Amino acid sequence: MVWKTVAQHLLSRAAPAIAPNADLANTLRARLEAAGQRKLGRALSIRHVAAGSCNGCELELRATQNLVYDLTQYGLSFTPSPRHADILLITGVAGVNMREAVMQARAAMPDPVFVVAVGDCAVDGGVFKGSPAVAGGADAFLTVDLVIAGCAPTPMQIIQGLLALVEAHGEREREVVE
Repeated sequence: MVWKTVAQHLLSRAAPAIAPNADLANTLRARLEAAGQRKLGRALSIRHVAAGSCNGCELELRATQNLVYDLTQYGLSFTPSPRHADILLITGVAGVNMREAVMQARAAMPDPVFVVAVGDCAVDGGVFKGSPAVAGGADAFLTVDLVIAGCAPTPMQIIQGLLALVEAHGEREREVVE
């Protein structure tokens, strides 16, 4: 009887709207496209390296590619090849064993490259900080341009962080040129 009542309750209600604010999405899209065009004259590609994580941040990254957030509408996309990437996005605790993989991915990327640490583990080691198997955050290996903290950060936080990074560097590039 309880399950029948629960099922009726769930099936009789309309699903709550989970789409982000359309105005915010349109504003983000316009700002990111303009910043990407100023910086590189094209869309930006992201190379993701999971440096030893619980996959919480990876789930949120994958959510940025679904129909609700659709990262490609902002001029950003993931690429499997570091040779085509403009942004190196690191998740996880930056384990000592992953140092070589992170460094190889960065070495294969053409300049200019933005390095982004996503999630508390990539920022400073998170709850695993101090472990001998953990080097710390991504900044133990590389100079990090952007930190997106949270366990795990939401897709909108990730998109807004990437937008802020591209806009900030686009403004600096324009100032140097002028």
